[in-house]
Amino acid sequence: MNFLKKELATLNIFSKDNPLMKGKTTFGQKAADKLTTLAGSWAFIIIFIVFLILWMIFNTTFLIFGSAWDSKPFIMLNLILSCLAALQAPIILMSKNRQAQRDSLKAEYDYRINKKAEKEIQEIRDFLLGKNKKTKKKK
Repeated sequence: MNFLKKELATLNIFSKDNPLMKGKTTFGQKAADKLTTLAGSWAFIIIFIVFLILWMIFNTTFLIFGSAWDSKPFIMLNLILSCLAALQAPIILMSKNRQAQRDSLKAEYDYRINKKAEKEIQEIRDFLLGKNKKTKKKK
């Protein structure tokens, strides 16, 4: 067991010095993570659909009665949707890239653990086979 602890200690992927594993994140990183969590939720989707439906109902009603705030039908709505997509996409990508980096580190850590475990199993197997050969020679 001590052998495994020593080997794990040599794996410094999750050390405090690794910038991706530090607890400190910038304001932008925190904001990107929060926005990604919000934008990818059912609550956001439902609220946004309700907003779009209300916009269409009110604008269409005001168009019929002659006093629409979005006089050319849905041009302002189109602008809002385009701006939302233009701002949201890069922020979500930033957050997902950070998550991919963390996942990559975890995969590297798992790979190293598996290699060490494989080496240890091989050593145990060789040890047991060696003992088995010695007992057969004695008989």
